[in-house]
Amino acid sequence: MSEISEMKIFQNRRVLLGISGGIAAYKIPNLVRLLRKADVNLEIILTRAAEKFVTPLALSTLSGKQVWRDDDFLADDSGFKIPHVNLSRDCEIIVIAPCSANTIAKIAHGYADDLLSAAVLAKNDNSHVMIFPAMNENMFENPATRENLRILSDRGFVIIDPEFGELACGVSGKGRMPEPGEIFHEICRLLNSDHNHKLLGKRVLVTAGATQEFLDPVRFISNPSSGKMGVAFGRAAWLMGADVKIILGAANHDLDLYGLKVQRVVSALDMLEAVTCELENYDYIVKAAAVGDYRAREISERKIKRQNREVMNLELIQNPDIAAEIGKRKRKNQILIGFAAETDDLRKNAREKLLRKNLDYILANDVSAKDSGFAVDTNTLRLIAKEPTTPERIFSGFKDEISLEIWDYLTEIAG
Repeated sequence: MSEISEMKIFQNRRVLLGISGGIAAYKIPNLVRLLRKADVNLEIILTRAAEKFVTPLALSTLSGKQVWRDDDFLADDSGFKIPHVNLSRDCEIIVIAPCSANTIAKIAHGYADDLLSAAVLAKNDNSHVMIFPAMNENMFENPATRENLRILSDRGFVIIDPEFGELACGVSGKGRMPEPGEIFHEICRLLNSDHNHKLLGKRVLVTAGATQEFLDPVRFISNPSSGKMGVAFGRAAWLMGADVKIILGAANHDLDLYGLKVQRVVSALDMLEAVTCELENYDYIVKAAAVGDYRAREISERKIKRQNREVMNLELIQNPDIAAEIGKRKRKNQILIGFAAETDDLRKNAREKLLRKNLDYILANDVSAKDSGFAVDTNTLRLIAKEPTTPERIFSGFKDEISLEIWDYLTEIAG
């Protein structure tokens, strides 16, 4: 699966990154790497205090651009460039990470005595400001800081609360800046919001991964699903503003699950129970999991020994059809989307499945193709609608990217 940092939708998007004084600034070079990998058009402002924790040379080397410092603000040799106006005027998002209590106080009360605070004050009306507070827990919980954050929130600034964890002062508490990958995800979601927030306020439930049907304590029947497609579909919905939950079976350990609520399950029966409990709470239900059709009639409590048998017979019974069960129970205006992994008669088998299970849409793919289906980064999916007048569409490419394209199309035709 293509990483989110490789998605083309973020190329040349304009981000101004402000770094204020705080020990967490040492993590920011990794954020710069991610933003540059995504081909974001990045400018950086480094406060004088932040220079104590990360060097301008390191940041300029990684970004490939000049890093703007307080020495450039109203300076004889560079002040004529008016960086606080020009940098903020041209950007879509100003991100401040880490954002110290002092910087929060300055921008809340309209100070402009350094380059970063002046740039925020000079921002254009269409740009967003996203703040990642990072400080000692007592400083974060101080009424002055809480009031300053409330002021900024009321003005439309996006405040991402710090995490609970070990702080630089040696205690554990709420004040830790999120990791660079998490900050990057939040930036991508906000960048996406201006152009494609069509799922804002919607709730999306996705099943993903493979189920495992145990025969004994050490053996099970399963399939090669990695969970990549289902998770990509869920992450795309999150980027478009949705509240997303993934019910996840067996899957790759390196899947990117940031922003997604995750409930892990093992068997088909586990997955059915999990979906049934959540059925009424979601607007879209996406059945992307590869659910086993059969399970053992009896599960041995002890390991089944080889005993030199040439042939071992297993008695299997059919698992419930989760998509069909949902199709019977789904409420009006709830949209059910299924997947069909086929090797033959793709369109015919997919349409039969769609009608039999009362799906609204089905995404069919040929899993015998080497660049489509299980455990690969790319896929080719044919979208078929229950309504026969809705044109079929084929989506092909990296799973992350086509997931956004599919959601974009679905929100157009389904509302």
